[in-house]
Amino acid sequence: MTGRELYRDPVNGKISGVCAGLADYFGLEVWVVRILVITVSLLGAFALVLIAYIALTLMLEKQPQQYRDTLRSQQSHTLKSSPWEQGKTAQELLQTLQDDLSDAELRVRRLEAYVTSDAFKVNREFRNL
Repeated sequence: MTGRELYRDPVNGKISGVCAGLADYFGLEVWVVRILVITVSLLGAFALVLIAYIALTLMLEKQPQQYRDTLRSQQSHTLKSSPWEQGKTAQELLQTLQDDLSDAELRVRRLEAYVTSDAFKVNREFRNL
C-alpha cells in the first residue's frame, strides 16, 4: 500500500471505526467492508468476527487528524472520494471528469500510434529473435 497505514477511523465509523479504517487502508468503500463483515458473521463465523473486531479495536490507533488530508494531497484525482462532501457543484465535477477522460484518451491515442508504427514492428521482430 503506497503511503497508507492501518488506523481505526472513528470519524467515519459506526461503532469504533475498524471497518472504516480497513476500507481506507485497502482503498474500498466503507459499505463494502461492512457488508463483508456482516456476511461472514451470518455464514457462521460470528465468534471469529467478534473476536477479531474487538482485537482490532484494542490494537489499532485512532487515525491522526492530518492523515486523511495528507492522503488526499497525494491523490491525482478525488472523484471517487465522496464528491458531495467536497462542496463541488455538479458542473465542477463534470469538468473534472471530462479532463480526466481527455487525459486518458490522449494516452490511449499515443499508445495506439506507437503500436501501429513501424518502430513497434521492428522492436517486436528483435524481441522474437
